[in-house]
Amino acid sequence: MKLDATSLGDLFEAEGPRLLAFVTRSTFDADQALDVVGEVFAVAFERRAKFRGATREEAVAWLYWICRTQLNHQFRRRGAERRALGRLGVDRPVMGEDERRRVEELAGLAELRAVVASELERLPADQREAVRLRVVDELGYDELADRLGITQQTARARVSRGLRALGEAVKVMEEVPDAR
Repeated sequence: MKLDATSLGDLFEAEGPRLLAFVTRSTFDADQALDVVGEVFAVAFERRAKFRGATREEAVAWLYWICRTQLNHQFRRRGAERRALGRLGVDRPVMGEDERRRVEELAGLAELRAVVASELERLPADQREAVRLRVVDELGYDELADRLGITQQTARARVSRGLRALGEAVKVMEEVPDAR
């Protein structure tokens, strides 16, 4: 399959909403999801000549690979960006409430939040606190370890185990038909 502007446009129309839902579920942030999906298609357009797949399914898988890469970049950048904007006292522009509600509805965020909250409460207290400090408070592992009085290796293990358990719960939710 040759990727050109037309075929990428077709993929955007067909897969854009699913990618948007995927990213929104990954970030819990509809604004960020729109940014990431836009980046995915920009990167796909820039690299279209490098695509070696032969089928539409391979093109979709390639888009998801780009999406995961962009999510990783976004997660790293967003923390730094939020801190910088906070220091400057600048607010970032946001989408309207109707748009946000629609994207969150498409992604099933209300149900996902309920599952994550429930599973978070089921985690052992040490894992729950480690995940909270790492994900919510955005502490580095060194500071997290200091705060909990444990080694960095133990801190990483607790966060990893906690996130793995949460990820499994979300995966089960996604596998059950009409779980939303």
